[in-house]
Amino acid sequence: MESVGVEGVANEVRTAFESGKTRSLAWRRSQLKALQRLLYEEEEGMFRALKEDLGKHQAEAYRDEVGILIKSVNYALENLKKWTTPRRVHIPLLAFPTRGELVPEPLGVVLVFASWNFPIGLSLEPLIGAIAAGNAIVLKPSELAPASCNFIAKSVSKYLDNMLVKVVRGGPDVGQKLLEQKWDKIFFTGSSRVARIVMAAAAKHLTPVAVELGGKSPAIFDSLESARDRKVAVERIAGAKWVPCSGQVCIGVDYVLVEEQYAPVLIDQLKATLEKFYPRFDCLSRIINEQHFQRLSNLIKDPSVAATIIHGGSLDSETLFIEPTILLDPPLDAEIMNEEIFGPLLPIITLKKIEDSIEFIRARPKPLVIYAFTKDEKLKSRITAETSSGSLTFNDTMIQFACDELPFGGVGGSGFGQYHGKFSFDLFSHTKAVLRRSFLLEFTFRYPPWDAWKLPFMRSIYHFDYVSLLLRVLGLKRS
Repeated sequence: MESVGVEGVANEVRTAFESGKTRSLAWRRSQLKALQRLLYEEEEGMFRALKEDLGKHQAEAYRDEVGILIKSVNYALENLKKWTTPRRVHIPLLAFPTRGELVPEPLGVVLVFASWNFPIGLSLEPLIGAIAAGNAIVLKPSELAPASCNFIAKSVSKYLDNMLVKVVRGGPDVGQKLLEQKWDKIFFTGSSRVARIVMAAAAKHLTPVAVELGGKSPAIFDSLESARDRKVAVERIAGAKWVPCSGQVCIGVDYVLVEEQYAPVLIDQLKATLEKFYPRFDCLSRIINEQHFQRLSNLIKDPSVAATIIHGGSLDSETLFIEPTILLDPPLDAEIMNEEIFGPLLPIITLKKIEDSIEFIRARPKPLVIYAFTKDEKLKSRITAETSSGSLTFNDTMIQFACDELPFGGVGGSGFGQYHGKFSFDLFSHTKAVLRRSFLLEFTFRYPPWDAWKLPFMRSIYHFDYVSLLLRVLGLKRS
């Protein structure tokens, strides 16, 4: 799609939305089922595109993108009617007889910017929520994953309503043209630098924005008495660091915090895990392009950082492959410890005591997720109460991303706005308060003398919950 046509696309989708077609449950269900068919029928096409763009193995592509999407669309189909049903709410006695409802309605026409590291998953996942909520959508996949971008453009136009769900292809110039248009919501996944551009453009139209960023997500590795527990913990850390897109993932482990005395055990088991599961590394993804390869190379070419490499570190500029690399105590003022790594480099930072990890994390920008491997309930409570992050996972990694009942999103510098499951529906909906009043009764104290508010009866009308009292008398509870 050429940039000169962006305004026309926006107007066309807006006109189609104003027809009211997306408001019907039938249209939403039909589009979700069409997306479901796309995922089943075009599986091989998705595998080919992801292999071409990132070198992803089919197993990784299915686990991290295709399978997650199938789960999400099935969940939305199962719950769509419940999500769209107005919800009754309690109204105080003052308004009797009155009925109150919360009615979800679509925001309108939404713009979705997808990222390149999960170019299909991060394009279609927000699409599920936007469709379920009854919106029209313009989707811009990342131009840095061209095969996936082309696949999405062709398949979406083939399976979905082409008047209400459109894909726009192009680079930054097209993105800028899109941002000049008026949208009812913008959903962005990507870097903080581009997020600032998106938010500045959105502010001109007072457009609400949801941004999914990242940050430096730590893993806290506490002492674990059981050898099996240590082994499982290390394998889960390794899986979150090197398996998904070779570390090019916002919810991956960015660095590990461990007590000095346990660092040798952690390092030995990490090395053993790499040798066991990835002896040739031919099943791991490659770095997306030369620019990102050079960025990652520069992180470990810094002499003060290079001196801390204790495993790996080899680079292949022809294949854009970087060996899984472990670093021990790189300088805290080095770039590798102050920028999101987004690659297969894992710093290990040692502490005098594991409780110091809380202050270490608090002294830095809020991460997208904190992973903590510990059986110490007191430490768990402290981490929960004293740190802030988009999510917090104990004794596992990344599994929270696949849980539809848990929201996914950041806080502060790691992003804002939550989606997945019902949270996706809510993100792309406006909850409208609807109050239905009867003409049956009219109280004369609606316009009382100015000192009538002092009477106990008048105050009780406002503050006393007569409904709850009645329910208690009847031995019932408010639902």
